[in-house]
Amino acid sequence: MAGGKVDPRGAKGAKGLGKGLGGKGGIKRHRKILRDNILGITKPAIRRLARRGGVKRISAMIYNDARSAMKTRLTEIIKDCVTYTEYRQAKTVTINDVLHSLRRQGRPIYGFDDIKTGL
Repeated sequence: MAGGKVDPRGAKGAKGLGKGLGGKGGIKRHRKILRDNILGITKPAIRRLARRGGVKRISAMIYNDARSAMKTRLTEIIKDCVTYTEYRQAKTVTINDVLHSLRRQGRPIYGFDDIKTGL
């Protein structure tokens, strides 16, 4: 061995060699399980939104309908945001992209400072 410290755990240290997780040609130990992320909008979250809207009682069938309505609305907004971002030839969606897409859909939001147009 040529004069280096030996790691007692057997790992190769900062050279990037070792367990085979990162680097070139390494295999991944775990595969991420993809699920429908709209289920992350939980029942209590929908209840809180409904309470803010003044709803007193909520039927059990409403939750899936609310999730599907949120998903379609967000899909429309994100599609417009990505269009604005690609037009700017950027990789980051900014607040101005969201504001412009909401204004284009006829649902403007006020209270955010749009630096370029001075809203």
